[in-house]
Amino acid sequence: MNTILNFADAAQRLKSVVNRTPLTFNLNLSKKYQCNIFLKREDLQVVRSYKLRGAYNMMSSLSAEQLQRGVVCASAGNHAQGFAYSCKN
Repeated sequence: MNTILNFADAAQRLKSVVNRTPLTFNLNLSKKYQCNIFLKREDLQVVRSYKLRGAYNMMSSLSAEQLQRGVVCASAGNHAQGFAYSCKN
C-alpha cells in the first residue's frame, strides 16, 4: 500500500463526499478564556464527525483487489460511522 501522504489527492477524493464545515464563534468559551474561540463544526458532516474524512479517503484509495478481499473496522463510534458510510458509497 502506498503510504505517502498526498493531501491534494485526498482533498480531490473527499470533495464530493464531505461538507465544508464552518468555524463558529463561541461566546462562552471566548469569555472564559479571554480570547476568541472558534469551533470547527464537524458535527454538520453527514455522519456528524470528522472521522468520515479518514475512512472515506482510505476506502477510496484501495484497489479493486484489496476491496475484494474485504475490510474490517474495529470501532463502534464515530470512525465506524464514517467507515460504514464509506462502504456504502
